[in-house]
Formats: sequence, structure tokens, C-alpha cells
Amino acid sequence: MHLTGDYVARKRYIKPSYNLDEIKMKTGDKKAIVIGATGLVGQALIEQLQQSNEFSAITAVVRKKSDALDTYNKVTQFVLEDFLLLNDEDVNAYTHAFSCLGSTIKQAGSKEAFYAIDYEMNAHFADLLQDKDVHLLVVSALGASANSPIFYNKVKGELENYLRSLSLYKLSIFQPSLLIGKRSDVRFLEDMAQTAFKLVEQAWTKPFKYKPVTAEQLAHTMLVAAQTQTAAFKLFDNLMIQQTR
Repeated sequence: MHLTGDYVARKRYIKPSYNLDEIKMKTGDKKAIVIGATGLVGQALIEQLQQSNEFSAITAVVRKKSDALDTYNKVTQFVLEDFLLLNDEDVNAYTHAFSCLGSTIKQAGSKEAFYAIDYEMNAHFADLLQDKDVHLLVVSALGASANSPIFYNKVKGELENYLRSLSLYKLSIFQPSLLIGKRSDVRFLEDMAQTAFKLVEQAWTKPFKYKPVTAEQLAHTMLVAAQTQTAAFKLFDNLMIQQTR
């Protein structure tokens, strides 16, 4: 697929035309669509997809054009203010779909806004992939459970349950602990926690359940899963993310 210009807005989006079964037979011609591409994990994932010989084209769905994404020659930006406006035609051309989309209640502004981002937008993205030969890979969180008394974990758990109920070709769910990396927005408590965990890491080098992981390591695990997973469903807990090479 070749789309002209630095980015593609909704009114200029062009439906690619090629045989998906045919491209799957060619190593190095995987095509990815990514939501949440400008966040901590999304940026790390885009970088690794760009460097991978397995992927020939990447579409980053973004709310506004990103200058940083312009530096990648494989990346096309699809500018869409509301991700709920994604439609079936928008996701037809890909072998892999990645969601790094997530927020916090503080960042979103309310529980309702957080739910709209973390549940509704992710669920809508997955709905569009049903009955298509597309591998969906989604970032969740350690402690995700629909029965959790913690609202954040409850929403993550409800999303996981919903994703597993769909008719998806392949599904990978990743449950990282605290993510380490530089954010454009300052989350004071997370910064404090990162500092504390780094001190723990110095004393305890072996993998353990709650050990934080870098955004780069999580992105690497997602890329490995995209290239090697054969099962219809796989859950990557925090230990598995740490140990993926």
C-alpha cells in the first residue's frame, strides 16, 4: 500500500487493494495498524516495527499529526480525532493490529472519560477485526480483573473478558507491571514509584511478579508475539514480558 503525503486524513483515506492471503506468504511483508502510537509504549513499538524486516508498512492512527512519526519512512499517519469513527474499511488491509491505547483517570479527567478511552475505544477497535485474518495485540495491565475493587483494574479486566469473547483470528494480551520510560506528561506518583522500583532492582536482579518493565521491553515482547505466536490466544503476564528475548 502506498499512500501519498505525510499523513492521511479521514476524507483522503484510500482503501488498499491486495490479497491478504498472498502477502501472508511473504516474510517481510506484514502490515500493521497501531492505535496509541504516540504514548510511551506506542512510541517504542513504532520504533521497533520500523526497524523490523518483518513489517513493510505501518499505519499509526493518531488524533493529531505527530512530527516524531514523520521521521519513519514505513509509517503513514491516519489522523482521526475520534477513534470510535474507525470503520471496517479502515482495518481491512493489515495482518497485525496493535493497541497501546490507555490512560489514567487523572489524565482522562474522570472515570467516565477513562472508561471511554480504555474500554470503549479498544472494544470498538477489536469489533472491527472480528472474522478477519488479523492478529490483535493489546496492552492491558498487571492485576486486571473484572472482579477487582480497583476501578482501573476492573475496566482492564472487563476489556480482557470482552476481547476473549470475540471471534478473532489471533489475540495476544499483555499485562505489564509499572512501565519505565520517559513520558511527555508528568505523572508524579509514577515517577516516584519508578525511582523506588529502580532501587529494588539493584538489590534483586532476578525477574519477579511486580518488577517494572521498560516500554522497550514490552514493545519487544509484542513484536516477538506478532512474529511467532501460533495459538489463537496467549496471555503474557509480567514475568513472561521480562523474560522474552
